Amino acid sequence: MDRIDRINRPGWKRNSLTPRTTTFPCPGCEHDVDLGERGINGLFRNFTLETIVERYRQAARAATAIMCDLCKPPPQESTKSCMDCSASYCNECFKIYHPWGTVKAQHEYVGPTTNFRPKILMCPEHETERINMYCELCRRPVCHLCKLGGNHANHRVTTMSSAYKTLKCGPRRDGAVVELSSDLQPAAKETPLPVEQWSVEKLSKDIDYLIGKESQVKSQISELNLLMKETECNGERAKEEAITHFEKLFEILEERKSSVLKAIDVSKKLRLDKFQTQVEEYQGLLENNGLVGYAQEVLKETDQSCFVQTAKQLHLRIQKATESLKSFRPAAQTSFEDYVVNTCKQTEVLGELSFFSSGIDVPEINEEQSKVYNNALINWHHPEKDKADSYVLEYRKINRDEDMSWNEIQVRGTSKVVSDLEENSHYAFRVRGYQGSICSPCSRELILHTPPAPVFSFLFDEKCGYNNERLLLNLKRDRVESRAGFNTLLAAERIQVGYYTSLDYIIGDVGITKGKHFWAFRVEPYSYLVKVGVASSDKLQEWLRSPREAVSPRYEQDSGHDSGSEDTCFDSSQPFTLVTIGMKKFFIPKSPISNEPENRVLPMPTSIGIFLDCDKGKVGFYDMEHMKCLYERQVDCSHTMYPAFALMGSGAVQLEESIAGKYLEYQEDM
Repeated sequence: MDRIDRINRPGWKRNSLTPRTTTFPCPGCEHDVDLGERGINGLFRNFTLETIVERYRQAARAATAIMCDLCKPPPQESTKSCMDCSASYCNECFKIYHPWGTVKAQHEYVGPTTNFRPKILMCPEHETERINMYCELCRRPVCHLCKLGGNHANHRVTTMSSAYKTLKCGPRRDGAVVELSSDLQPAAKETPLPVEQWSVEKLSKDIDYLIGKESQVKSQISELNLLMKETECNGERAKEEAITHFEKLFEILEERKSSVLKAIDVSKKLRLDKFQTQVEEYQGLLENNGLVGYAQEVLKETDQSCFVQTAKQLHLRIQKATESLKSFRPAAQTSFEDYVVNTCKQTEVLGELSFFSSGIDVPEINEEQSKVYNNALINWHHPEKDKADSYVLEYRKINRDEDMSWNEIQVRGTSKVVSDLEENSHYAFRVRGYQGSICSPCSRELILHTPPAPVFSFLFDEKCGYNNERLLLNLKRDRVESRAGFNTLLAAERIQVGYYTSLDYIIGDVGITKGKHFWAFRVEPYSYLVKVGVASSDKLQEWLRSPREAVSPRYEQDSGHDSGSEDTCFDSSQPFTLVTIGMKKFFIPKSPISNEPENRVLPMPTSIGIFLDCDKGKVGFYDMEHMKCLYERQVDCSHTMYPAFALMGSGAVQLEESIAGKYLEYQEDM
């Protein structure tokens, strides 16, 4: 119901780049249907279904009577309801409130009901107009405004009564159909017109045919029940087989695990034994222990024959111990780098573990055509296009703290828009193909980083400060170009010493007063000098009112942070921030920490994003491809802030187009 409420609110946000479109799953075919700009209000009311629902409601209310709305307590049971007054009356109250000879006596009344919606079919295109014609070409009801200047102006239409007779009773045998002339007056024509290939008589025959086949339908239902049971049994059998295969894999892993751990334990014991032997040898070098103690006792020997017998051997042992002490080296290595288990290939193979695909190739996500902005657009292609009937797009948020589950979307085509993604988050996307019940392995994962704030939609303002002599704005107002025209040459001809061309400003048509916002754009590679950023309303008025040709190039107020005038007040918050882009470079403004040219000049990103946080008074400039912040600083947001752009020389700025959340399946067939 919440989704229906959202669909029921038509229209789109003012100054948005694209109209809001809404998809809704069709209960019949289960495919998403694009409801367009007006949402559910663009659909016809189904009076037939309303009548059926009301009939069952009345049957349910048979035990509970509808009481009169105007009676004094206790109220009497109502006998009729007025559709114009939207109230129920008993006989006495109806006579009192609908006296003869008054306007209310002409009100439409029905039996007791709680449904007071008027049974009048209104035109979805013209909400105040009733449906009174039938378009032969489109085979749908229309109003007279649709015929006069709408989508059905050149179509052949008939009166509603003529269409009713044709559909109810079938076409006339002589083929004559009444058509409306250009002045909307009925004009009889005997020319046979295309009519519906069915009638009430044929429909009744079809219903009788279905009733006569009731036994056949029951047998088919029984057959379907058997197929359901068979499917359940086969599914359980498939689960058992899958468990058996995984248990075999577990056995192999357990065997390899015990073998690897045993080899590590053997190596560890051997190394510890070597270290222990070396420790014992070095302990013998200590005084009163081992070799040193024995040598001290030998030196105390007074018997010449005993001393001569052991002196030579003792000397060799002492010399060997001395050399070992001088060139100390551990008897074994402590590192087990040679015993690290390499599972990269096995992990990749296990990650692609799936059902036998019978030759279905793995889909590949097109990273160049896939992007994320207000929504995520994922495109992929399949090597064998005709082998996959459908696809399943999986995505999940990457969270280090917990393992998020995969969300699945069934897709018929090879592209899909994913909405409702969290801000400033990493998402992984993958896709797999299906042919019947057989699926291919998953594609390689694509990681995308969502913007840090909701996308702010705006267009270039053609009224505020726009210089049409040097700036060229397209019809959609999402692209502006700077051109050096003839007026620039004439102005330069009058200057003998030198000439300085000022910046030409253009701003967004929507301001920002609070909250977090993000927008993106592309600067053409051939651009000479472009400044981008934000500026307050009062600062823009100051810039746009100042004489263009009398501004100093060093102390120009629109120079952002690149001139020397801002060095002294860098730490203070100011009501504007502009960065310079040009000649395929992105220039980081000066700062007391890093002022070297090599640290301030970066390659120009393909797409640049700006993040404005009015609550914290910060503005950041992002590389959209990697969603990486290149530069951030404080900005005074006490006044209304506007996206600001300034161009000089040849250059162009293109606003990023929002990704429409519409249904993109079957795109390849269109």
